[in-house]
Amino acid sequence: MTERIIATDTRDVGDRPPPARFAYDRHTWKEIAHLLANLPVSLIGFTYVVTVLSTGAFLSLTVIGLPLLAGGLMGARLLGQLERGRARALLGVRVEEPSPLPFRGQSGFLSRLWMALRDPVGWRTVLYDFMRLPWGILTFTITLTSLFVLWPVLPFIARGLANADRAMVRGLLSPSDELERRVAELESDRGVVVDTAAADLRRIERDLHDGAQARLVNLAMGLGLAKEKLLEDPDTAASMVEEAHGEVKLALQELRDLARGIHPAVLTDRGLDAALSAVASRCTVPVKVTADLPMRPAAAIEGIAYFTVSELLQNVSKHSGARSASVDVWRSDNRLLIQVWDDGRGGASLDGGTGMAGLADRLGAVDGLFVIESPVGGPTTITAELPWRDRTEEPARG
Repeated sequence: MTERIIATDTRDVGDRPPPARFAYDRHTWKEIAHLLANLPVSLIGFTYVVTVLSTGAFLSLTVIGLPLLAGGLMGARLLGQLERGRARALLGVRVEEPSPLPFRGQSGFLSRLWMALRDPVGWRTVLYDFMRLPWGILTFTITLTSLFVLWPVLPFIARGLANADRAMVRGLLSPSDELERRVAELESDRGVVVDTAAADLRRIERDLHDGAQARLVNLAMGLGLAKEKLLEDPDTAASMVEEAHGEVKLALQELRDLARGIHPAVLTDRGLDAALSAVASRCTVPVKVTADLPMRPAAAIEGIAYFTVSELLQNVSKHSGARSASVDVWRSDNRLLIQVWDDGRGGASLDGGTGMAGLADRLGAVDGLFVIESPVGGPTTITAELPWRDRTEEPARG
């Protein structure tokens, strides 16, 4: 079982039909079917677009006009998806589906409404459906007439008309340019980063409240009681002070553990190799760590790599049933690669409840990749890839 979190661009990579010839083959019949279907499909699209635009424009002065127009543009996205599917099935045009609107990263009705109203994919689909009616009438008439009058040369006619259709689909129904797609992805990833940061803050607050803070409160109460008993019962007061001293040690240990969970000192001082070795030493399975890094990456990338390996080794300890494991870290061009392997029972997946989906989201938010290869019965190999950024000099503390 292999799961990948990776984006691929399949635009213009479809199967190109063979050159047209006098004999009718399956490609020719598909093109003829597409051209004949242009009329009913274009009628539906034209009617929808005119109705939505006219109604939205007429009601734009009311509170329901703009939401109605925004809903119409989202519906146009669905029409575009159907048209891409029809072109894919009958014309062999493989156009990548546009990214969904990143509503997740927006808060509030007005911001989502504005995002839908300025959606370039929806507006290009509206233009496509608006201009298709005369083209649909033309292609339907020429193709139907040629079936009875010009059938010997119909394959060549169909190919020419179908090529025009292919150009329209690629030009108007393909995703936006690379920059626009990247902006949409980053807006969506921003929501993931915000959610992750909020969850981390809640975890730190919970750990402080339930751990060190509770111990410090007990310590203050114990020292207060010891102070009251200091003169009348020195032995009891000494015992209470000794108990408070033990509480101080435990509170300090919990604070150290919490600080290590935020950003371990060994990672800051000695780098990824030493920090991963420290994580591996706490794993219940023997782990071999190999780090081949000529220099340290940026602090943010280093931190994500550390916590990724830490989470994966926790999964190895808790869920894998492995007898041995390994961690390999190296740089390849402008990417930082991490591979964690174990000889456990396998079957790891993104929806297995082991935090894999959260790791994939974190890496995806910084333009990383997360690949799971974990057949049932093992072994499991998990590869994480992060963009490499050179480390900048940090300001001195003091």
